[in-house]
Amino acid sequence: MKTFQTLSELAACTGQEIAVSDWITITQQQVNLFADATHDHQWIHVDPEKAAAGPFGTTIAHGFLTLSLLPRFFESSFEIIGSRMSVNYGLNRVRFMAPVPVGSRLRARMKLLSAEPIAEGGLQMAWEVTVEREGAAKPVCVAESLARHYP
Repeated sequence: MKTFQTLSELAACTGQEIAVSDWITITQQQVNLFADATHDHQWIHVDPEKAAAGPFGTTIAHGFLTLSLLPRFFESSFEIIGSRMSVNYGLNRVRFMAPVPVGSRLRARMKLLSAEPIAEGGLQMAWEVTVEREGAAKPVCVAESLARHYP
């Protein structure tokens, strides 16, 4: 895990890949709990028997489940000692480019695109987050994530 002492130390890295997260394994239990939380019980996600005969040969994670892992990827990758709070400010762009079969291992690469001053001495940062599946040739998700960080 990388450590930055201040927001300005991190902001000085604009344009660079800041960190790569740890790998996490996507389980059927996670997919089922996400389906329950969102009321999206499509068989491709929650019915292993039917999904075995489907296009991917197994159940796959919801795209939004993959997206919802962004905070975990950030948390496991770096910390800012001089930041008391970080808030999700939204997304500019999201693409789901490949399926995530249950049992896959995912990690994310975080590139700092910009860091703009905001009120209370904070910074609004735009991040390019590329979520990779272990062994896959292309990413499963690429998102531009916005976060506000406050000292």
